[in-house]
Amino acid sequence: MLKAPDHQVAGHEAGLGKLGPLIDDLGRFYKPLQGGNRGSEEVAFYESFSSNTHIPEHIRKYFPMYYGTKIMKASTGVDHPHMVLQDLTSARVNPSVMDIKIGSRTWAPDASEAYIAKCLKKDRESTSIPLGFRLSGLQVYIDDESRFYKPDRNYIRKTGPDDVRLLLRKFVSSNPSADMEIGTGSGPGPGPDCSLASSVYGGPNGILAQLLELKAWFEDQTIYHFYACSFLFVYEKRLGLKGAWSNAEVKLIDFAHVTDANGVIDHNFLGGLCSLTKFISDILSEIEDCTGTNGQVEL
Repeated sequence: MLKAPDHQVAGHEAGLGKLGPLIDDLGRFYKPLQGGNRGSEEVAFYESFSSNTHIPEHIRKYFPMYYGTKIMKASTGVDHPHMVLQDLTSARVNPSVMDIKIGSRTWAPDASEAYIAKCLKKDRESTSIPLGFRLSGLQVYIDDESRFYKPDRNYIRKTGPDDVRLLLRKFVSSNPSADMEIGTGSGPGPGPDCSLASSVYGGPNGILAQLLELKAWFEDQTIYHFYACSFLFVYEKRLGLKGAWSNAEVKLIDFAHVTDANGVIDHNFLGGLCSLTKFISDILSEIEDCTGTNGQVEL
């Protein structure tokens, strides 16, 4: 039985005759091939990545499992080719999810002038250029009664650096709906409590540690350039409250604009990754200063 994903926070959504991803109850995610060359390019990346012996095993875990392609009835009711991927939230109960697009430049070198103009407009109107990344969407589980805090995508698209900092704090808070004055950091007021920061962002297996492991690879890898790719952060509040360090997970997604690196480091992606890492490290430092709890890992 196929259905639209329950926990999608960004990208094209299935429904009302629109083409979007579907999931089954066996842990598979069916992503329809995009128009133009984007769909075939993403398939080409997954097949290249899957067979590339130069990818370290400890890095492969950060990419969804790829099961090939399949022509099937799409969300529009019409047969359409899909990539069959790992459903990254299938084993999660009420997952909190964040989608973050990485890079100050989100188009590949061979893109058309029209597409470059479209991407450049989005990059300039978001935090992509000033920060090297932008938030695409998020949801944070509150409780069974309130369910999820899920800010509107129009709001997400207009966020500035201070808003991004606030939303990264909300993502690891038990009270994500709480507001605080933008720009006040961890100052006075009933702002997000960041009560889950140490167990989600911190620790030996937390999001920061995973980002640092990826950063070490990106500082050396000259195989691919990852334009317009995103990080997906996923965790479960019920585990985070128990201090389960391994509960948080980082995955890289969206590979329609990956190109060959030709022996050159991917500075565009690496710059955004370093910037995001600094934001999360700063949140952990703030928490440590306030509580004396050490959620840090060595930078």
